[in-house]
Order: sequence, then structure tokens, then C-alpha cells
Amino acid sequence: MAGNAGMMTGPGTNTYLLGETQVAVLDPGPDEARHLDAILESAGAPIRWVICTHTHRDHSPLAAQLARLTGATVIGLPPPADGRQDESFAPTHRPADGEVLDLGDIELTAIHTPGHASNCVCYLAARERLLITGDHVLEGVSPVILPPDGSMGEYLKSIDKLFAYDFQSIAPGHGDVMAQGKTVLEALRAHRLAREDKVLRNLAKLGAASLDALIPLVYDDVPVDRHQWAKLTLQAHLIKLSQEGRAVELNGNWRIQTA
Repeated sequence: MAGNAGMMTGPGTNTYLLGETQVAVLDPGPDEARHLDAILESAGAPIRWVICTHTHRDHSPLAAQLARLTGATVIGLPPPADGRQDESFAPTHRPADGEVLDLGDIELTAIHTPGHASNCVCYLAARERLLITGDHVLEGVSPVILPPDGSMGEYLKSIDKLFAYDFQSIAPGHGDVMAQGKTVLEALRAHRLAREDKVLRNLAKLGAASLDALIPLVYDDVPVDRHQWAKLTLQAHLIKLSQEGRAVELNGNWRIQTA
């Protein structure tokens, strides 16, 4: 775990080392010297692959230096141009959706799961029945959806997509490994839909409202110091509702779309 604990990173970014005779480093984390040393000391075998679930700056910046030091192949999707990404990330291999990566001691299936960011990829270790999710699924919290690159509609589709895979546990980008992975997904999906329903109920009550007016009502169960981040997810919910023809925005105010 990287030493970057904070409001949006929880206890810190998880880096997973996979394999015994050849090692894959998954989500190397921020460009932090102590974390780099910890990865190199813990590997116990040559590092052959560096894999990133996505390119937010708490997950991928160390990839470039690890690759320089070890000659490892860098695997992941390139950063979107939304100003929130690690622009140093330059993959030497871009995994296709459903591609099985042969990593010596272990095989990982790449599963494209856009939503939190457009380039999110989960990785399934099928033999171990373990799904590594980056920020797509977290322990104890739901991830922030970051429009315009992030999409609530795509996020929910990606959650549904994962139910088709056989896994028992989820290894998140932040927090502890979670057993009963499908139950975790069901709870996460239910939470997002319940928040969407809360958005619609408050729009119906107010008639028309700005993001600032909606935030304290829709997120009254979230500490105020997190509302700046919650506002992004609220916006993602509203964009989804707009795309579905259920809400409309005019001059910064949102209202329910009527026929």
C-alpha cells in the first residue's frame, strides 16, 4: 500500500504483486520513492510486467520508472485528455476487452469497465477467482464518477457486465480484499440506483434546481467536506438522466423532463 492516504485515496493506493518466478506489478501507484523501494524489495523475482487499471495520478505514475528500471512491459489503456490523468503513462501493450494475458505464473483476463474513468480495466485471475478492480469497486465507499470522461450510464453497464464472470473475491484499488464479490456488486448497484431515485425525488420537489441547490439534499448523508467531490457524481447522475430523456438542463438549472 502506497503512503498516500487521504480523503479520496482512503488508507492509500493498493499495489498488487502477482507471480513467484516472474512478477507482474498491478497499479504501481504514485511516483513515490519509498513505495518504489517497497515494490522492488517485495518482488522477490524479476518484474516482467507493469499493469494499470486506469491512469488517475494515484495509480499509474510509478509505471514509467519501474519500466525503466526493470525493462518490464507496460500494460493498460492510454490516458484520456480530461486534465485529471497521469500523462506520463505510455503503455507498450493495450489490452483488448476479454483478452487473456499470460503472465507466467498467472493468467489475467482484461475486462474493460468504463465509468469512473473511460479507460478503466478490471483484471480477473480466473484460477484464483479473484477480480482486481482498481477504482471501479472500492471497499466501503462508492467511487466518484468524474464527468465528462467518466460516465454514470457506462459505470452501471460495467457493473452489470461483471456479473457474467466467475469470481469469489474483489481486490480493490483502496481498502481490503472483499469476500462475496457478487454481493458487493449488488450492493453497489443498488446504492447508485437509490441515489438516482433521490435525485429524481428532489427534482420533483424543487421543480428546477442547480447542482449547488441539489447537493445538500441529495447528499445529506455525506459530510459537507466531501460535497465538492459528490457534486461530480451528482452531475454524472444528471447527465445519465438527461441521456435517457428523464431530466433536462437549462441555464444551469435541472428539472424533470416532461413529455
